[in-house]
Amino acid sequence: MQMDDKKKRQSMILYLIVAVVAAIVLRSVLYPSITQPQIKEVSYSEFLGMVDDGKVSQVQLDTGKSIIRFTTGEGDDKQTYQTNQFPNDDSLVKRLEKKNVDFSAQIPDESSNMWIYLLASYGLPILLILGGGYLLNRQLRKQMGEDGPSMNFGSGFGMGGGLGRSNVKEVKGRETGVTFKDVAGQDEAKESLAEIVNFLEHPEKYSAIGARCPRGALLVGPPGTGKTLLAKAVAGEANVPFFQISGSEFVEMFVGRGAAKVRDLFKQANEKAPCIVFIDEIDTIGKKRDVSLNTNDEREQTLNQLLTEMDGFDNHKGIVVLGATNRPDSLDPALLRPGRFDRRVPVELPDLTGREAILKLHGNDVKIEPGVDFGAIARQTPGASGADLANMINEAALRAVRMGRDRVTQEDITESVDVVIAGAKKKSTVLSEHEKEVVSYHETGHAIVAAVQNGKRPVSKITIVPRTSGALGFTMQTEEDEHYLTTREEYKQRIAVICGGRAAEELIFGQMTSGAANDIEKATKIARAMVTQLGMSDRFGMMALGETRNRYLGGGTELTCSDETATAVDAEVSALVEEGHQTALRTLKENRFKLHEIAHYLQKKETITGEEFMNILNRDDGFAPKYPDEATE
Repeated sequence: MQMDDKKKRQSMILYLIVAVVAAIVLRSVLYPSITQPQIKEVSYSEFLGMVDDGKVSQVQLDTGKSIIRFTTGEGDDKQTYQTNQFPNDDSLVKRLEKKNVDFSAQIPDESSNMWIYLLASYGLPILLILGGGYLLNRQLRKQMGEDGPSMNFGSGFGMGGGLGRSNVKEVKGRETGVTFKDVAGQDEAKESLAEIVNFLEHPEKYSAIGARCPRGALLVGPPGTGKTLLAKAVAGEANVPFFQISGSEFVEMFVGRGAAKVRDLFKQANEKAPCIVFIDEIDTIGKKRDVSLNTNDEREQTLNQLLTEMDGFDNHKGIVVLGATNRPDSLDPALLRPGRFDRRVPVELPDLTGREAILKLHGNDVKIEPGVDFGAIARQTPGASGADLANMINEAALRAVRMGRDRVTQEDITESVDVVIAGAKKKSTVLSEHEKEVVSYHETGHAIVAAVQNGKRPVSKITIVPRTSGALGFTMQTEEDEHYLTTREEYKQRIAVICGGRAAEELIFGQMTSGAANDIEKATKIARAMVTQLGMSDRFGMMALGETRNRYLGGGTELTCSDETATAVDAEVSALVEEGHQTALRTLKENRFKLHEIAHYLQKKETITGEEFMNILNRDDGFAPKYPDEATE
């Protein structure tokens, strides 16, 4: 206690010294004329001589201090003088009047004194600085978890005003509110992380055989797949403290502050072990170190400190570091080596079974009408992440409320799929009859080519209702089963289906529109992947001509070949797209009567189901005209 009191006294003295110095500096800056006077002292006789010579322009008499201040000259030549008043000089006023000098007298207020002046000039700034320091120190101590607002200068400013403190969020075990039961569609990831949970719960089983707990596990996958949710589930299952922080919170303007935050984070984790430290978006601080001269010292120091801390802590205490990223290719190799992040846990987009499980999981949170087929919704949403599926259920619930129902129906969920994928219906966009007809033929062209192809992706819905995403209509295809391998012929069929819209416009109207812009982009992307990545080109064969950038962020492919080869690649891609275009044209010519019939039906109803479409397409119309000349090339 005596030591604490001594430290407090020292801190108070230090605070006071700093406050006084700051007040003096502030006073000097604000009132330089007081600290650096520009008044010259002269004798009384010199003053009288200057008055007689007509040099004095203004005189001010301070009767309280018996001081005379007078000025000479004008403009830049103006100068102020000061002299002591000669007592009992009754002729001064007459001299001043004779020379037409402007003079005045200052009679002091007897109630005023110098102490008030000093208090206003110096005391008030000192009090403000002391009060501000007191409040700042008190706030910092609260953030550090200390009791009492003691004036400890070292704790208040020892870390640069709190810049070295990490803004980590600590949640105690079960308070995360998430367990493995709340995570669906990621069975492999849960299985990989379950062993970490088991170690945190029963460390003696592993220490008995000599095994050590993994220091870290890196969760890798696209956005919205549940990486953060899995990390919280691990903490909830193990019932240990959970420290969560984003990688961007380590980024600081001043060199060394990020490293200080890393040290503080692991210091807190060491005090609360066993625990879990979760660093979200770890690629922010874990990027590969650059060998060029244009290095970022702050970022590299932060990374080096993270590497040191992950090597230095005793993992027998049960400290596990979980990192999440969707850019694993940008991470520094030193961060990924065993001993730091021992495990790499893929958190990929869910498959058909996973999507159905996720839909059911989120469906339990809302009131749903019995008999809703989640399997059908899962088949309609290939490539959707867990966040997308959760958003679909929520959109369905919102739609049910708008429609005045107290339960979510199959129609609500189906419509919510369209909202998430293509956007809500855009009521402000009203198509003319001609444009509506063109869109009808365009979407029908996609559907007919898709139905005639040998692929296993039947049409489930066709609509020409404009959407907020900019689409004037779309044709939805549904996978019967989950496919993990795609053949060259299936890719060619997909390109043909995509080209079906433009082909229908050319066949019926003899002209092209801008409605195929997105189709052209998709067809080109598939064809380029076939040539540069999948080895499905006759000319280049099994030769990789590009590398994928940001796989989980849809960064596309960057060519790794010469300019001459790139020109040949463009020609090969163009040939594949044109082949699909000709296939679509040939298919639509063979089914021109059905194209007219379905397009007119779609134009009338605006939205038709896949069942309605297939009924018309497969219906045998005896009066349908035949086109034998167009059925052959």
